[in-house]
Amino acid sequence: MLDGLLRFMRGFWFAFRGLAWLFFSERNARIHLLAAAAVSGAGIWWRISAVEWCLVALACGVVIAAEAMNTAIEKLADRVTVEDEERIRVVKDVAAAGVLAAAVAAAVVGALVFGPRLLALR
Repeated sequence: MLDGLLRFMRGFWFAFRGLAWLFFSERNARIHLLAAAAVSGAGIWWRISAVEWCLVALACGVVIAAEAMNTAIEKLADRVTVEDEERIRVVKDVAAAGVLAAAVAAAVVGALVFGPRLLALR
């Protein structure tokens, strides 16, 4: 039982190590993290509702998860071949498109949650 718990905890360690590497090594991941921090600060400032917090947290999490998957795919593809290969380019482009789709959806959530509050400042 203890052995299973230790293996389970090691899995968390590996995941947190991967997140640390992602944020320290990848500029776009740091941009997404900064955006998540800014949105969180805005949520605290405007005291958004629990439902709005859920939407904002989910949107931020999906963007960071997409960036992590995109980075993993790019690193693996670069390991497979250093030559320009059409199939590898397509794989990398589609992974990047996933990040773009997540970021656009997060921007829509941000506009719906914070847009009315920003317009009220006028």
